[in-house]
Amino acid sequence: MSERDAIAWNENEVADLAAKVDALKGSMARVIIGQADVVELLITCLLGGGHALVEGVPGLGKTLLVKSLAQATDMDFRRVQFTPDLMPSDIVGTEILEEDVETHQRVFRFQQGPVFTQVLLADEINRAPPKTQSALLEAMQERAVTFAGTTHRLPRPFFVLATQNPIEQAGTYPLPEAQLDRFLLRIDVGYPTEDEEVLMVSRTTHAGLDDAEPAMDVATLLRLQLLVRDIEIGEHLLRYATRLVRATRPRESSVEAVRKHIGWGAGPRAGQALVLASKARALMHGRLAVTREDIGAMLLPVLAHRVLRNFEAEADGIEIAEILQSLRREIKVD
Repeated sequence: MSERDAIAWNENEVADLAAKVDALKGSMARVIIGQADVVELLITCLLGGGHALVEGVPGLGKTLLVKSLAQATDMDFRRVQFTPDLMPSDIVGTEILEEDVETHQRVFRFQQGPVFTQVLLADEINRAPPKTQSALLEAMQERAVTFAGTTHRLPRPFFVLATQNPIEQAGTYPLPEAQLDRFLLRIDVGYPTEDEEVLMVSRTTHAGLDDAEPAMDVATLLRLQLLVRDIEIGEHLLRYATRLVRATRPRESSVEAVRKHIGWGAGPRAGQALVLASKARALMHGRLAVTREDIGAMLLPVLAHRVLRNFEAEADGIEIAEILQSLRREIKVD
């Protein structure tokens, strides 16, 4: 019997798991000043079992954000600063030659790299060359690393949060579409409000910020990830999510803004991500069934990095968010 077959949910357990999610949000809110939407999207991505691509200028607390998440969920955390000279072995690991003390025979032993953790912060991932970026591809998709013909399983859960600076493009290597598609959500981190920034400056220049208190253990998190998969979604909403994704493809779209401004639409994996993220959001809000609002709220973070604007849209300054708003207005639920 598989782990999936053995699941039997009861109301008390579901209520307890939902309370754990609220406790997790509360623990992070005590450390992260403002950015409530960002925190919610990050937890949504974690519950969905996916990875997150975070964009924001330096100094907005992206490292603190993911470190606090690891602390609040009692998971191992490692950070890798991506640079142009970073090699794939610096991420996944390498073999080292060792001599046995008793037999004096020399043998190769695999030395695990920083990817062997539960929460990995890939800081400024677009600063490393494609060969190094692709080293994360198998790890993100298969939750495993293959080295010298041997497959090494990664810890569970495994969550990658990669950051990009949207301003500095010199000396960077844009992520290929195949790599972008491995991220469940793209999360944009904006500037804080004036009051939030005053509070941030006050705390960090006085006593400093405390660590996030553990709000759930790994076993609970894994149970929550299974529960997300069992959240209900009606046939009409499943078809609605699929229509939204299909409508991003300019050749077959009925939405004028898409035909005019999109060069390449989203693939089938986007539909899977939209439904999964909507299920996770429903659980975040204490519901066991997906609503239209869940799908609408997840549309931008799921599709923003999967839909490519054409030259005309970029020249006219048309943002992806504007196009997706048109999509949401024109595609209806049955």
